Amino acid sequence: MFTRRHRAAGMAALALSAALALTGCTINLPAPANDGNRGMDDHGPGQGPMGGGGSDSDEFSPSDIMFAQMMIPHHQQAVDMSDLALERSTDPDVLELAQQIRDAQAPEIEQMEGWLDDAGAGTSMGHDPSDMGMGMGGMLSDEDMAALENATGAEFDRLYLEGMIEHHEGAIQMTRMIRDSSNDEVRALAEAIVESQTAEIERMEEMLAG
Repeated sequence: MFTRRHRAAGMAALALSAALALTGCTINLPAPANDGNRGMDDHGPGQGPMGGGGSDSDEFSPSDIMFAQMMIPHHQQAVDMSDLALERSTDPDVLELAQQIRDAQAPEIEQMEGWLDDAGAGTSMGHDPSDMGMGMGGMLSDEDMAALENATGAEFDRLYLEGMIEHHEGAIQMTRMIRDSSNDEVRALAEAIVESQTAEIERMEEMLAG
């Protein structure tokens, strides 16, 4: 199962790039809370945490909005997978990881829904990326989810970890597509997703190897 792992990053980039071409307006939002202009390592003064030197803005660009519309269902699937793990797994490490993922991504969903609500943009992109022959990177198919739901014991844990690694890789690639956002709140969330999910990928790979 989950043979799509090595294609996840490329699919995510293709899907988001094509989706962004469908919109061309900038949406004004109220000023977001100041997160202290946190930056990632190796960025100089005035640069956003995800790269690029654009100045901070109170606006959400078309790419910011599209990112949220795509990332919300992506995050929701990770929450659903983790809820299943909390019900099915008996491995303490898997249970701890699943709770960590759920606790991180559920509030991020609410945050992105708040962006869209304030912008009057809605949570739907108005089209399904799969209609264009694309999918959001790392998203498990219905078949993959059915396999996970039907698995038990060590097999369940393996499928959960393999599927979540793929899922995280897709999310990281999607997030990097907005590294040049001029909105400091968007960049702060992007930084948090990349940092946390990169660490979780490393942890899950160690768990599978062990």
